[in-house]
Amino acid sequence: MSMHARWRRIRTASIGVVSVGLLATACGGGSDNGGSSADSDTLIVYTGLAGDWPRVFNPYLPTVSEGPGTIFEPLFFYNIARQDDPAPRLGTEYAWNDDGTELSITLREGVEWSDGEPFTADDVAFTLNMLLENEALNTQNFQGEPTVVDDTHLTVSFEEPAYMKAPDLLGKTWIVPEHIWGELEDPGTDQIPEPVGTGPFTLQEFSPQAFTLAANENYWDGAPELPEVRYVALSGNQAGADALAAGEIDFQTGPVPDMANFEANHEGYKDVTVHAFQMVLDTCSNAELGCTGPQTDPAVRQAIYYAMDREQLNTLAFQNTADEMSPGFALPERDAGYVSADLENQTVPMNADIARAQEILEGAGWTMGGDGIYEKDGERLSMTVRVVTGWTDYITAVNTLSEQLKEAGIELTPQPASNNETMDARGRGDFQLQIDSQYPGPTPDPYYVYNNFFNSDNTVPVGETANPNFARYSNPAVDDAIAELNQINPADTEQRQPYYDIIQAEIERDMPYIPIMLGGNTSQFNSAKFTGWPTDVNLYAYPAVWQRPDQAEIYRSLEPTGE
Repeated sequence: MSMHARWRRIRTASIGVVSVGLLATACGGGSDNGGSSADSDTLIVYTGLAGDWPRVFNPYLPTVSEGPGTIFEPLFFYNIARQDDPAPRLGTEYAWNDDGTELSITLREGVEWSDGEPFTADDVAFTLNMLLENEALNTQNFQGEPTVVDDTHLTVSFEEPAYMKAPDLLGKTWIVPEHIWGELEDPGTDQIPEPVGTGPFTLQEFSPQAFTLAANENYWDGAPELPEVRYVALSGNQAGADALAAGEIDFQTGPVPDMANFEANHEGYKDVTVHAFQMVLDTCSNAELGCTGPQTDPAVRQAIYYAMDREQLNTLAFQNTADEMSPGFALPERDAGYVSADLENQTVPMNADIARAQEILEGAGWTMGGDGIYEKDGERLSMTVRVVTGWTDYITAVNTLSEQLKEAGIELTPQPASNNETMDARGRGDFQLQIDSQYPGPTPDPYYVYNNFFNSDNTVPVGETANPNFARYSNPAVDDAIAELNQINPADTEQRQPYYDIIQAEIERDMPYIPIMLGGNTSQFNSAKFTGWPTDVNLYAYPAVWQRPDQAEIYRSLEPTGE
């Protein structure tokens, strides 16, 4: 059974060209190992976090610093960057029964937790039952019943066919030790400051400014060649770019000045750009669940959609690395076979249509005020947009958007805050708009974006923590279509398409997440100091330092050159 019947390889772009750029004089301050002045065997990474690290290693908390893939493993690794079969990790084999209601899983023998206790099927069953008992942790909406057969075999039963649950269950469930987590008072809030896992790395030392993972000498696949990974805390994108130019970090994913000439400007470093994360304006959209503000009006969301000048945004904020996306949230290239013919726009408009935006607003009863901003029932069309301090590309984007939307009679006020504060506010619904990206799910299929971000099972009233339907979107037609897709063998594309058509038409109209563009995620890495990096012709994992568990696959593949 193919899980990728309509899959295509994600779009990549190698943006480096050979020329001398503006940063040439800023590089070369490091050593011969490509610039990094740190220990030649230690990989120094920066994830884009603006501010100090919280000591959070609970892989199920949205504020986790690190752990999924590196410390806590899934059963299998699913590569979202290309069409690979799931790679065995803690699991070695799996199979569905004939009607898709029972999944049989075989586990790896001889695995130990990092404290020396044996790993067994009881740990997997405990983890799955923990999800069932803790709604806040159950972001994949797992509803199966695990049964342990013996130490290396278990089954998971479902009341209905559940084919689409397999990638989340097998690839995005971080298996935790029952002998430790079974003693926790509340696994939904415990931060797990001293993590014990089966993964290739363990936590060695921690401070709010930096923490280090060390190779797990007892790892079932042997200790990685990479002995240490050090995560540093910086103040944001500019600090990351400065550290990269100074040779102080080896791996980051984010914007740097003059990205088109990155490799020429950074001796010993290379870069790769991939497209799978969809940039949006999250909207707290559902008044019935407590959202307040003009953005609860679908007409306002539609007006913002049409008032954007995306070409200008791409130039000013994203150095032309972003690409067109579909308002139906299927990736235009990778998911081309799923993009609905019923969409009003197959891809988002790249230029502003102010007249269309104002027509939509006025059709919904908004009238132009004396200050050039629309108003309705005494409320000005004015909203705040949250953005993380230090994320310079997003800050530039929201500032540009503010100017663009003003022409349509919409006032937008940026609301910068720290990463932790912004993400916490997003979860609790304490925002009107927030610039964000939607992650693509465990395997190349738009189903997972729909199930994660648009399924009302994944949201709660304002004040409680939603994860990840932050928009508080609730639409019975979408929920029903997602439920139907869950029961269809993914190889049966003809049977699936009508449900994709329903979902895409509904979310294009309702627009709880206002599409911006398909983000171009550019990673820069020190190829002189380490070998084994993913490239645009060998995407064995999604090449982003913050993409989990892909980052662990990259760390496992790296070898220090000793230079």
